[in-house]
Amino acid sequence: MGCNEHKPKPQLLRVVRSPEGEVTLDFVGKKAGRGAYLCRDVKCLRRARKSGRIGRVLECEIPEAVYDAMEAELEAHGNDER
Repeated sequence: MGCNEHKPKPQLLRVVRSPEGEVTLDFVGKKAGRGAYLCRDVKCLRRARKSGRIGRVLECEIPEAVYDAMEAELEAHGNDER
């Protein structure tokens, strides 16, 4: 969603909105809820954040604090494939 590149699903990271409305990163791809996919790159997350694409796809408003937490979590995981 950030770079608009097509990649195999295992190379992507799922952002999920749970049934309770919580938005988190899903590194395993098995959390319940509405999902959106982006590259496992902080730059991609930042581009998607700036454009508001994640919120539109997940059909919710995402607070800046949640984006900050997702960026920190993604940086902590590095570019691990799984």
